[in-house]
Amino acid sequence: MIKKTLYFGNPVYLSLKNGQLVIKLPEVEKNDTLLEAFKKQAEVTRAIEDIGVVILDNKQITITSGTIEALLANNCAVITCDSKSLPVGLLLPLCGNTTQNERFREQLDASLPLKKQLWQQTVQAKINNQATVLNSCTHEEIKCMRVWANDVRSGDPDNLEARAAAYYWKCLFGHIDGFTRKRDGVPPNNLLNYGYAILRAIVARGLVTSGLLPTLGIHHHNRYNAYCLADDIMEPYRPYVDELVFQLASTQEIPQDLTKELKASLLSIPTLDVVMNGRRSPLMVAVGQTTASLYKCFCGESRKIVYPER
Repeated sequence: MIKKTLYFGNPVYLSLKNGQLVIKLPEVEKNDTLLEAFKKQAEVTRAIEDIGVVILDNKQITITSGTIEALLANNCAVITCDSKSLPVGLLLPLCGNTTQNERFREQLDASLPLKKQLWQQTVQAKINNQATVLNSCTHEEIKCMRVWANDVRSGDPDNLEARAAAYYWKCLFGHIDGFTRKRDGVPPNNLLNYGYAILRAIVARGLVTSGLLPTLGIHHHNRYNAYCLADDIMEPYRPYVDELVFQLASTQEIPQDLTKELKASLLSIPTLDVVMNGRRSPLMVAVGQTTASLYKCFCGESRKIVYPER
């Protein structure tokens, strides 16, 4: 079953009762003139085990410690947002798998040649997915991208990922005046930032569930980055976010400050259809298959990561 993504953009009380997430509105709780029966009817509950991602996007949200504990115990990713409504924090469970210590050791013992081969597969999958999205959205020539994908060597020493990205962004959003892909760039960079933050949380959650350290990457190794492996594994999934953003930007003008309607559209990312080994599945489910296949590579059962094919 696909896990639900819950977004809270208004003041709300979040608590736990009988294994259920209880959602209450402050204006109802504080109103002494309302009958208790009416207040009870105004409560909304959700089963904790059905939740995969929670996004907290308001400074007046109150959440109990017991609620946080229950969410993390069920491998839920909790995202907090800053004053600009952009994701700024991520909570993940410390223990997401019964054989976690063993899996950590196998991940730590992974050889450099293996990690380079895994990065080669990752870059190839990313470029191929970018090429498909580019062709689907703009009908641009993509033969060069297919060639670059095939030419990627172990560890990508020629940095074909960057070459493909430069061509990809120029063609995908080249019609938008002043667009370059950077975090603080003109819209729809803000949509991309928000979408990637959701995707990153989904991948980090999948890694923890598979008993892996999201900090220790196969390529990314920034000493200040706590989610290097998540940033590695999410690469082939980025084009799915790009396509969704392209569709949104094609139908409306994207404001500098994202509206709740735009955020709601991006909350569909966990349920986007992806094709994995010839079968369709929701993106969140596919990520779990990818992280499980990564562990098999670390423990020697396989030499190939399973990535979606766009």
